[in-house]
Amino acid sequence: MNTELVINGTNIKKTFKNFELNIPELKIPKGFATALVGENGAGKTTLINILTGVKLDYKGSIRYFDKYTDADRETKPELKNAIGYTGTSQYFFPQWTAANIEEINTILFDSFSSEKFRAMCDELAIFPEGGFKGKVKVSEMSDGMKTKIALAGVWARDTQLLILDEPASPLDPLMRDKLNRMISEYIESGNGERSVFTSTHNIADMEAVTDYVIIMERGAIVEEGFVEDLKEKYVLVKGENTDADKAAPAMYTFNKSQHGWDGICLAENVDKLAGLDIVTETPSLSQICVAVMKQNSRLK
Repeated sequence: MNTELVINGTNIKKTFKNFELNIPELKIPKGFATALVGENGAGKTTLINILTGVKLDYKGSIRYFDKYTDADRETKPELKNAIGYTGTSQYFFPQWTAANIEEINTILFDSFSSEKFRAMCDELAIFPEGGFKGKVKVSEMSDGMKTKIALAGVWARDTQLLILDEPASPLDPLMRDKLNRMISEYIESGNGERSVFTSTHNIADMEAVTDYVIIMERGAIVEEGFVEDLKEKYVLVKGENTDADKAAPAMYTFNKSQHGWDGICLAENVDKLAGLDIVTETPSLSQICVAVMKQNSRLK
């Protein structure tokens, strides 16, 4: 599938004492929701910090909207206005109030609407009493409240790209469902011009709205593609233990218990299981991600 890219990175590298991020090519498709998946320490936040300009000491080049460079990101207001970003729970200073957050967004972003922001705060039930409570300090907010008020801030702007770092982690199940609906509506309202790039270590949180996935392990991209294509590349296979020893060599991942065996098999290798008493199914995106991560993780 030939798809326009909202972000295209080349030879992105960042070295720490015991870790290196090394991405020869990064492709984030335009008009879709892309999930960046990987276990803790895989390099997801480092990559997002580079893409958003939080970290500037890296090698490589990045293009946005097939028009702007990473140098433009620091100098052209129209690019900053086009991108909405939410970070971790430490995104705001603890002494800031909700009113301060509103005021800072008003100063920084031309399209920020205080009216939309306050409406989003009420819609997301950020304050227990409802409405908007400007005097509440960040230090008095839970991690979930901080995440929700950050989301309210970016949704109160007219953007073309949202970059969200682990937005679902601090949220309860009801709010995770709400976030999925927000992302879906954001994409649909853009007529192919709006994109979302979100990181997670638990793809089950975002599976319902993920169109494209990038799986990272140990600072590198180990798998990527549109979800529908990955579900054709990988097959979930189940069988009886009497066939376990014969099946194992053909499997990508293999789990055995007293009740039988199962695992992920590459579609190109399913023929190697011919003659065995097996059942094949389409795997979930979560099952695919876990299988790929297992193959590339140091975790045993």
